[in-house]
Amino acid sequence: MKKTIIALAIVMVAGTAPSFAQGGGFQMPTPEERVKRVHFKADSAFKLDEAKMKEMDAAYLDYYKAQDKVREEAMASAGGDRDAMRTAMQEKMKPFMEALDTKVKPILGDDKFKIWKEQIEPTLRGRGGPPRQ
Repeated sequence: MKKTIIALAIVMVAGTAPSFAQGGGFQMPTPEERVKRVHFKADSAFKLDEAKMKEMDAAYLDYYKAQDKVREEAMASAGGDRDAMRTAMQEKMKPFMEALDTKVKPILGDDKFKIWKEQIEPTLRGRGGPPRQ
């Protein structure tokens, strides 16, 4: 049984490796997929009731949709310059981040919000840390 599982895992990795080696394979998750990650992390950390989870999901869905829109605009205006795009995005996202915090803080309360901002939210970003500057 173990040999079958290991063999299956090897075949799966071998089958997907060429697509990653060619630069493919990465696709930005949809806002809904990112909200599922938020939902899972918030639920596992705080065990919020259903109404609060729906508020949290809605707040993050709005935020992620705004983020995608800003990213598209920044990519169009930056002309391939990644640093210019990153800087433009950071500036344009500040009001959306503040609005998100304003929505999430009453849902979690002060103590849980502090834990969320310091320990959990950074793991939701691309590589688990703050954006490069």
